[in-house]
Amino acid sequence: MTLRRLLLAAACAALPAAHALEASAQGTIRIGMTAADIPLTHGQPDQGFEGNRFTGIPLYDSLTAWDLTRGDRATPLVPSLATEWAVDANDKTKWIFRLRQGVKFHDGSDFNADAVVWNVRKVLDREAPHFDPRQVGVTATRMPTLRRAERIDDYTVALYTSEPDSLLPINLTNLFMASPAHWERKRAAAASAEAAWNAFAADPSGTGPFRMSRFVPRERAEYVRNDAYWGNKARAERIVLLPIPEANARTAALLSGQVDWIEAPAPDAIPQLRARGMRIESNAQPHVWPWQPCFAEGSPLADVRIRKAINLGIDREGLKTLLGGLMVPAVGTVQPGHPWWGNPSFQIKYDPEAAKRLLAEAGFGPQRPLSLKVQISASGSGQMQPLPMNEFIQQNLREIGVNVEFDVIEWNALFTNWRRGCKDPSARGAHAINVSFAAMDPFFAMVRFWDSKMAPPVSNNWGHFSDPRFDAMVAEARTSFDATARDAALAKLHAAGVDEALFIWIAHDVAPRAMSPRVRGFVQPQSWFVDLTLPYIQ
Repeated sequence: MTLRRLLLAAACAALPAAHALEASAQGTIRIGMTAADIPLTHGQPDQGFEGNRFTGIPLYDSLTAWDLTRGDRATPLVPSLATEWAVDANDKTKWIFRLRQGVKFHDGSDFNADAVVWNVRKVLDREAPHFDPRQVGVTATRMPTLRRAERIDDYTVALYTSEPDSLLPINLTNLFMASPAHWERKRAAAASAEAAWNAFAADPSGTGPFRMSRFVPRERAEYVRNDAYWGNKARAERIVLLPIPEANARTAALLSGQVDWIEAPAPDAIPQLRARGMRIESNAQPHVWPWQPCFAEGSPLADVRIRKAINLGIDREGLKTLLGGLMVPAVGTVQPGHPWWGNPSFQIKYDPEAAKRLLAEAGFGPQRPLSLKVQISASGSGQMQPLPMNEFIQQNLREIGVNVEFDVIEWNALFTNWRRGCKDPSARGAHAINVSFAAMDPFFAMVRFWDSKMAPPVSNNWGHFSDPRFDAMVAEARTSFDATARDAALAKLHAAGVDEALFIWIAHDVAPRAMSPRVRGFVQPQSWFVDLTLPYIQ
């Protein structure tokens, strides 16, 4: 028996036998996630965007949403619980949102303007009785200009920002609406607001297309179709989510029939999966798998020559081969031809000799090799195959005279550290952090990293990058309410970012998933997210 077969057999044995019993349940889709735990279910998920994908969007709705029904185009922003919105012509810090009428939470209470105000307060108003600090870090950092909400009438709200921000409607895809009435019932039986949120998480109430039917932390979450959903009803009767962070274990679970669908299969297992009749889904998506540099005093990556050298020292085509072709080499946050590409002069490619020359200019060479420490995870949402990928890069950089040490920590801890910054003790002296990110909108792609006001704890400027030129370019993009003008400002910003090598750009994921042929109706959009109302079991 080969080593791979032994690993698969052992992984199968390690999974609870009860999972196999659900295979005969009509209309049940069982999904093996990369997360080591079920993402938070109280309305603002953790575990990166795998949380939004599996415990956010299925259980809850936001005011705005992404159209995930097609795979042949970029995902557009569409109305969800808000039917229309506009910025005030006389006050660009005020937005008016008209709300969808007739929507019910899972507990039967009404969605209305009061519910929107309540959900904004849960993450922004420390004086609110239902304020939950655990939800702040995974929400406020994704919409940092939002300050408050005000009820105008039952189905109209005003949202106020700290400065003119044309990106607010996009940012609001991350604020999920939980039921105030359901929380109040939990609070009446709980000793504290924190205890009420814990009870809510075990029995959540949103407005989404699925309802929670069973929840076992670190083991499983089970959903049933919400037949009272205001939108298109889900085709599957039930969804079962299982945290399986190890790639071989996920593969084993699929091959043994314990699950119907796995996220991020191991690349070397794909031929075997295909040979067994499994379907491999993938698509280009706005995703970046980088090293994000620390710009603090004393960090070698504060030197643009070193950042450029590292970018030139990585063999991305070789990495693509390692991954079985399941990546796109990254030469920036977006690819050439994208409206935000611009015209950067620095060309990211594999050129080890040029890398060595830049390192020599910075004072490093065979007699004085550069040492770097990078904080990484062993798995996680969007992290692809972080251990083999980082080991491949480590070998690349050793060949140009750079010694890399890895600090490997659990994914959710890494994601939390990302919001604390490289000056925080949690960085443990790391010069870079390896957290993949979504680039489907300007804030997520660039603004939160290159605006000095986004330094921790505000958002994800982990490296404490600060440059007045970039602050001005960000402000120009944020205050451009015309889409064409905003794209032009973003193209200028992106080109400047590439020219300064503000990231070590490595890969774009293509979101590989492996599925049983029994799963039908699935659409792989150009997004980190998927629409779980579409697939079903034949």
